[in-house]
Amino acid sequence: MSSVRKTETIPEWKREEVDELVDFIDSYNSVGIVGVAGIPSRQLQAMRRELHGSAAVRMSRNTLTNRALEEVNDGVEALTEFVSGQVALVGTNDNPFGLFKQLEASKTPAPINEGEVAPNDIVIPEGDTGVDPGPFVGELQTVGAAARIQDGSIKVTEDSTVLTEGEVVDADLANVLVELGIEPKEVGLDLRAVYSEGVLFEPDKLEIDVDEYRADVQSAAAAARNLSVNAAYPTAATAGTLLAKASGEAKSVGLFAEIESPDVVPDLIGKADAQLRALAAQIDDEEALPEELQGVETAPATEPADDADAEEEQADEETEDAEDTTDDDADDDDGDDGGEGLGAMFG
Repeated sequence: MSSVRKTETIPEWKREEVDELVDFIDSYNSVGIVGVAGIPSRQLQAMRRELHGSAAVRMSRNTLTNRALEEVNDGVEALTEFVSGQVALVGTNDNPFGLFKQLEASKTPAPINEGEVAPNDIVIPEGDTGVDPGPFVGELQTVGAAARIQDGSIKVTEDSTVLTEGEVVDADLANVLVELGIEPKEVGLDLRAVYSEGVLFEPDKLEIDVDEYRADVQSAAAAARNLSVNAAYPTAATAGTLLAKASGEAKSVGLFAEIESPDVVPDLIGKADAQLRALAAQIDDEEALPEELQGVETAPATEPADDADAEEEQADEETEDAEDTTDDDADDDDGDDGGEGLGAMFG
C-alpha cells in the first residue's frame, strides 16, 4: 500500500517520465545500464547517432530509472543494482553479445585529467619526445620517467611506468601526458549489465571472441553429427547420411560377394572388365587375344598383377571403410567403361 501512495503523490512530470521509461524498456528485447561518466556532451551525442538503428540510449534521473525498472518487473528490476553514478538505459533488439561488441568498438582514446583514477598502468614509451631541451626534461623525471637530453632533443631512455592501475592522476602527470599526446583512457558507453530473455549478463560474460566461439560451436556440432552417424542414431540432420552410408555398405558387400543384384551388376561387369584387361596386358602374344583386347598396353613386368590386385583391394577397402559416407561411387570409373570389352565379346 505504501508504494501505491508514493506513486500517487509524485509530481505529474515524474509520473510521465516514468511512463516513458517503462515504454522504452518494453520496446526492446534487451535492456541494459551504461555508464556515461566523463563523456563530453558532444561526444555522447555522436555516440547516440552512431548507435541509431541498432540501439537507443535514454537518460533520466536514477530514482526514476529505478522506479521504471521496478514497475516493469519481469526480472528486469535486477538492473537496479547497477544504477549508480552517471548512467543511462540502453535498449536493443540485438543480442547482448552484439550490443557489448558494438559499444566496445565505439570507444575512443582520450586524455586523462587530474583527479581521475588510472584505468590501467600508464606507461611513457621509450623514444624521442620531439620536445626541445628545456624544463620539460625535469617534468618527465618528476613523474618518474627515465629522460635525458640527447642529440638536441629530450628522449625517454626506456619504457617508464609512471602510474599503476587504480592510482589517482595528479596535475604534474596530467600535464606531461597532454604534452606527449598520450591518451591512456578510453571514452565510451560503459556497459555495466544487460537483461535479455530472462538472463542478466555482466560484461565479463559478454567479452568473448566471437570467431573462436563460432568455431567451437561448429566443431561441437560436427562431433555430435559424427557420433550420431557412427552410433547409427538417426536424427533429422543425419538420417540422409545414415541411409547413404547403409546403401554404400550394402553395395560394397554385394560387390565383394558378387551378388547379381540390379544395383551391383554394372559394377561387377566393370570390375570383371578391368580384371580381364589387366590379365590381357600380361600376354605378350597379341594374336592369342580376341581382337577386342589386342593393343592393350602391357603392364610392367616387375608387377604383373598390379591392376587386378588394385581392383580387389579397392573392393576390400569399400567393405572395411564403414565410416566413409562419400565413397558410394568409388568404382564408377570402372563402371564407366560400360564393360565394353566383355560387352563386345558377349554381345
